[in-house]
Amino acid sequence: MSGPQHIAVIDIGKTNAKLALVDAATLAEVAVITRPNTVLRDGPWPTFDLEGHWHFILKGLRDFHAAHGVDAISVTTHGASGVLLAADGTLAAPMLDYEHTGPETLAAEYDAIRPLFADTGSARLPVGLNLGAQFFWQFRQDPALLPRVAHVLTYPQYWGFRLTGEVATDVTSLGCHTDLWLPRKGALSPLVERLGIADRIAPPRRPAEVLGHVRPDIAAITGLPRGTPVMVGIHDSNASLYPHVLGRAAPFAVASTGTWVVTMAVGGEEVPLDPARDLLVNVNALGQAVPSGRFMGGREYETVRAGSDARPTAEDRAAVLRDGITLLPAIESGSGPFAGHRARWLGEPQTEGVRNLALSYYLALMTDTCLGLIGARGPAIIEGPFARNPDYLQMLAALRPEGVETAQSATGTSVGAALLCLHHRAAPATQATATQATAAPPDAAALHSYADRWRQAVSG
Repeated sequence: MSGPQHIAVIDIGKTNAKLALVDAATLAEVAVITRPNTVLRDGPWPTFDLEGHWHFILKGLRDFHAAHGVDAISVTTHGASGVLLAADGTLAAPMLDYEHTGPETLAAEYDAIRPLFADTGSARLPVGLNLGAQFFWQFRQDPALLPRVAHVLTYPQYWGFRLTGEVATDVTSLGCHTDLWLPRKGALSPLVERLGIADRIAPPRRPAEVLGHVRPDIAAITGLPRGTPVMVGIHDSNASLYPHVLGRAAPFAVASTGTWVVTMAVGGEEVPLDPARDLLVNVNALGQAVPSGRFMGGREYETVRAGSDARPTAEDRAAVLRDGITLLPAIESGSGPFAGHRARWLGEPQTEGVRNLALSYYLALMTDTCLGLIGARGPAIIEGPFARNPDYLQMLAALRPEGVETAQSATGTSVGAALLCLHHRAAPATQATATQATAAPPDAAALHSYADRWRQAVSG
């Protein structure tokens, strides 16, 4: 495939589903549409509105092609998710929402068959965050399910299947704490045999390969040419990492921010990873193991700010630093480096600006903690919504002596996924974050003192 001008990216996040049209020359998003990724609760277990997404995708492709032309399609989705297909291509069972607590009821039995962390780099996580635990629980809930399953797909490839009829899994989704992959060997783990799906799990492929071409009926519905290629697809955090892996020399780290904040160290210090701190090994688009840490930062941000967009004033900043108003982890206590800790305030925020500033500092300190635990070295590149938060960036820049950078142009999951269709090798241009990034900012020494008090309170 050579020379696409416009790439349609199906980007399914945990909170929202998005279709973006990316210009290949500028990597700018020419058009974007979104819809909520609502959890449905009218089936045997919580699931997603896959058919609603499908109609949204088809209409969006038709409209994008009519207005601009679509030359290729790429897919990126959240991790910890898979789809079980019957022989006729329909769902063998509804796709399970990974936040459902059902899998925990069989935790002891599942733990008896899951491979070791030393082999998979996959930490034992709560609810359905280990995809293997989801499948184990689903097969126990419905004993007739496994015989119905003809193909096991990771989530990006489900949409690829709907478009092309071809089945696959991808190494980044398999490497996203599924228990199903051996990242250092580049092979499926023994768990696939133990689950009874060794002959049903679709072949693992690299994200930048062409999965197939749009089916004739899809071409007729959307107006796309029949030869329109569809890429294998990629896990969303790895989509954020991909542009930098292609064009930047190690060492560096990327923090992909969204519902989850996922920190990934490339060429960093080799350190032992503690699965109890929500550390794990991801797999990048080239199939390489990437030490990673994570916490549910976007969810925590939305919970604490409670809809407030108040911007901190100089007085708010002075109050936070003078009075030590501090948010301690963890708001989402089921995951992250402080799982099991109960969130609390040191000092009471008197204004929304004070609360939102302390929240930004909290998120920066959590990010810095994750970066330290995975041995990150070199600049930390911030992708996603937190890259537009100057207080978050300022605190993080004060703590990371090798620098904090944000992209000067559009990056993130959609652009990373679009690059799967291209042959670019240059990393996105970035801009360093100075510690003097906001009006009337505190100095670096004050930020360091604040961070020291936070760390002492967390460890105390």
